[in-house]
Amino acid sequence: MAYHVDEIDKRILYRLAGDARNTSTSDIAEEMDVTPATIRNRIKQLKEEGILRGYRADINYKSIEGYVTYQFRCTAAIPDRKRLAQSTLEIHGVITARELMAGSSNLVITAVGADTNEITQIAHKISNLGLEIDDESVIEDEYHTPYSAFGPDDVPKGPSLTDFMSLTGDAEVVEFTVSEEAKVANKTIEQAVDKGLLADEMLVVGIERNGEVLTPKGSTVIQPGDVIALFSKTPLKKDSLEEFGTG
Repeated sequence: MAYHVDEIDKRILYRLAGDARNTSTSDIAEEMDVTPATIRNRIKQLKEEGILRGYRADINYKSIEGYVTYQFRCTAAIPDRKRLAQSTLEIHGVITARELMAGSSNLVITAVGADTNEITQIAHKISNLGLEIDDESVIEDEYHTPYSAFGPDDVPKGPSLTDFMSLTGDAEVVEFTVSEEAKVANKTIEQAVDKGLLADEMLVVGIERNGEVLTPKGSTVIQPGDVIALFSKTPLKKDSLEEFGTG
């Protein structure tokens, strides 16, 4: 089942795709109005789901004297395409293999060689795997940019609702950031209950503040910027969280 990403996940992917080396969790947290710990947890989840697969250096081999980057467009039998793609990565000089959803020219292989002889040897090894090379060309240059739909121009900044999980039956856990305008802000959990801001079926099960996880108690003061984990025995409606500034 495909993993659903929210606005915070999208912004993480956008920033890391743009400049992972110089982007800190604090930078993204400030932009999205959440804590750095929330960003670290989200990055961990994105890795576990296989969405964030790694951080790779963008190397311009053309700038290294004598080196050339080649692209081979090959055709593989569809049942064997994945296996053959992985096999090409064992060839000395091959740096990427990309599967395409097509009947022909459905495998694109990128290789680097110190001279044309090395490229010729790579081509022979690709053919020996049983792949048909349809076309080959020198890569002059390559340009990258993050997916704009995940960026700040298209994604609203910092929604308060940051995570949501359905449990067995009707029970739910929702995680969100308390806004400055929230009615529960600067009140203890006990005061919030007494004033009817927390319904009887709701229970604060976790508070994350400045990167630290607090154990909620009746005397714990809910502060703006806190990431609250709220358990509810019944399905939560959007308006039921307005007291926390998530409306």
